[in-house]
Amino acid sequence: MAVALATFRVAGPVVVLSHFDADGLAASAILTRALRQVGRVVEPLVIGKTESPWDAAVGDRIVALSPAGLIVADLGTRPDPVLVGCPTLVIDHHVPTGEPQGAVTISGNGLDPEPTTALLAWWAVGALGDQSHLLWLAAIGLIGDMADGLGFPELDEAQARWGKTALRDATSLINAPRRTAAADAGPALRLLLDADGPKRITKGDDANALALHAAKAEVRAAMDEAKRVPPLVAGDVALLQLNSPCQIHPLIAQQWRGRLKDRIVIAANRGYRTGWVHFAARSASGRDLIAFLAEHRPGGADGRYGNGHAQATGGALPIAGWNEFIAGLGLPQAQVEA
Repeated sequence: MAVALATFRVAGPVVVLSHFDADGLAASAILTRALRQVGRVVEPLVIGKTESPWDAAVGDRIVALSPAGLIVADLGTRPDPVLVGCPTLVIDHHVPTGEPQGAVTISGNGLDPEPTTALLAWWAVGALGDQSHLLWLAAIGLIGDMADGLGFPELDEAQARWGKTALRDATSLINAPRRTAAADAGPALRLLLDADGPKRITKGDDANALALHAAKAEVRAAMDEAKRVPPLVAGDVALLQLNSPCQIHPLIAQQWRGRLKDRIVIAANRGYRTGWVHFAARSASGRDLIAFLAEHRPGGADGRYGNGHAQATGGALPIAGWNEFIAGLGLPQAQVEA
């Protein structure tokens, strides 16, 4: 952390760009709060629905802030820079597709057990002083990315201090907005930047807390409908066809993973973004899903395809690319009309 900060310019804010799930938001809150405590000006930014850090619109938002430096948290590790010429620190735990040029990288990939981005961020900001009051945020990231069963002592300490149920309930609420049709993670991030613990999130009655409860209700309704969709099976692939503006495909894939343990489960959502099919792939079989997707990579696939973890990945394809992909898996009946 100290090495990266030494490369940042003096004038301008540190921009923290993060994913909008619980792990990414918790990492952003940890980094923002710790840096502000030592006197740095910090501007947290969250990517929006269907966005990538390498999109021109995201780059424009960063440039508008005239950053002294950039921290990219929980958004993947690629060789091409997010913002050319800007000193950058990358903190991530996903399978990398390359090493960022000219950036300092803190990666948890390959460690056993594998830490989440929020835990990596909490470890990193320890270089700035005691951060024990922010440990609950690292726990949010661990629970949000299902790393809570890996034996991290930090989680045990956080649960003893703030309560296991409170942390789990807060994580569920923090994760809810990004799965809604609007995918507005603003209320969740504002709470994480201000709260002194998870009960401020679970028991709060201000506009931000109420927005999280409303988001959870919206996602629950979409899930109730999606749970009734039967799978199509071809070979070792089981496909769930969804049509929802909510980001429920990872949840559905995860649920069916436990029921079809010998299959690669793909939940595909044609309603999430017009002209595209977004999908999540999960498996309990031990298959390397990133390698599986690489083997079946269709034409037109870009950086949104086949990233993440060996047992939890997915992507997004334009309709033509999806139709090529799914036909190649032996499910031509699942092609989508343009």
